[in-house]
Amino acid sequence: MQLLVEDAFWELFPQARIGIVTAHGLDNRANADTAAALLMDAAAARATTLEGADIATHPMVAPWRAAYARFGVKPSKFRSSIESMLRSAQAGRVRPINPLVDLYNTVSLRHALPCGGEDLAAIVGDVRLTRAAGGEPFRTIGASEDEPPVTGEVIYRDDVGAICRCWNWREADRTKLTPQTHDAVLVIEALAEHPAAALEAALAELSALVRQHLGARTRSAVLTPTSGAYSL
Repeated sequence: MQLLVEDAFWELFPQARIGIVTAHGLDNRANADTAAALLMDAAAARATTLEGADIATHPMVAPWRAAYARFGVKPSKFRSSIESMLRSAQAGRVRPINPLVDLYNTVSLRHALPCGGEDLAAIVGDVRLTRAAGGEPFRTIGASEDEPPVTGEVIYRDDVGAICRCWNWREADRTKLTPQTHDAVLVIEALAEHPAAALEAALAELSALVRQHLGARTRSAVLTPTSGAYSL
């Protein structure tokens, strides 16, 4: 199984960087209180930097709004995961979910970069970061009906359908991380406007947290147009 970034994506975002962490043999029930405490501390710290801020024009959010507009969706309706995370921190709405999700949300808040993850056991075939043909099956977490992507939308998909819409807007219920997850792929994304060092630091921190608190074996890499494939 691989994660492949297709040319259709690179043609639109040639300077993007896709950070990958694979975590194998993890215990997603371990240290739940610790992971939750790390998340809430990160949320509180971030909230202090956002008091009175306009999230839409925040320097770590505005480039994502411009990126979403480039593939034809309305960024005020489809918010990047980092915009949603920062808005939740600002409003005091961040809540624990499960240890692995709490740890990647901690890293997202600390570094102001979008983070996400999928359960490898639920993936069918390879994972592809590409542009949608339109109509791929997709049901977001907790939804009762499909919400398929539109033609040209940036998506992650496998052989069954989309697993994350609008690049990092929402993830699929089918591949979500649960307490039963043992093997996962985690993704941290950066645009040209975001410092390369920030992505590298976020990847290193996420890998360390997942090893320390969940007992996982981890590997990481950054995908670019010259290295757009990674074995999961």
